[in-house]
Amino acid sequence: MDVHWLEQTEGDVPAGNDWLSASEALRQSEMRFAKRLTDWRLGRWTAKRAVAVYLNLPALLRALADIEIRPAMSGAPEIFLVGKLAPVTISLSHRAGRAACAVAPLGSALGCDLEMIEPRSDTFVADYFTAEEQALVAQARIEDRPRLVALVWSGKESVLKALRAGLRLDTRSVMLDPVDGLLSCGEDYDLHAEDPGDPTVAARLSCDSNNWLPLRVRYTRDQTFHGWWQQSANLLRSMVAVPPPMPPILLRAC
Repeated sequence: MDVHWLEQTEGDVPAGNDWLSASEALRQSEMRFAKRLTDWRLGRWTAKRAVAVYLNLPALLRALADIEIRPAMSGAPEIFLVGKLAPVTISLSHRAGRAACAVAPLGSALGCDLEMIEPRSDTFVADYFTAEEQALVAQARIEDRPRLVALVWSGKESVLKALRAGLRLDTRSVMLDPVDGLLSCGEDYDLHAEDPGDPTVAARLSCDSNNWLPLRVRYTRDQTFHGWWQQSANLLRSMVAVPPPMPPILLRAC
């Protein structure tokens, strides 16, 4: 399955409100905290731009007002186009002034996440990671631990979004597969040990495919989510989907 990806920054968001629907403008007027308002506008802008490019819709600001992001009963974002459910599934994430939107066909299970690679406490790992994940972190080199912790946490966040549950579920019910949670480009990874029909294997575990590396996360040991992760500087991205996705395709937003 193809999944498309777009990132935007706070500087990309227009100062005006022509691109908001009437209900979105009303909701915005009720927000009192600057940080929440900034993140909300950034997320809405990124999602609308991603959907417009994905569906080949006009990019004019007033045309974007016809695209509306509404929360489902679960809280997950849903896209409506001129009041009707659009044929897309999206997942949103924002971190440190940047937002990402992943887009896939309607009916897909989809989750994405942005995380900063930064030191996390041992208490954080003990509280939110499984025993196996804690052991994986403990065995890693000291210099690799911040990235590994970010990867484990990001993979969990992506799956919890794909399950449309978020942090209402115990994060320890989701576990990163240590075989795929590698910190290198996979020089020692044995591709022949995997199913050749799996699209993550077909794309090869390498630094190709725009530097996206395969990711596999299990939910309560009876459901597996396949996806991809990528690092640039101290920002880590992850995405999972069902059906298993090919590496994310970057959307070109003019």
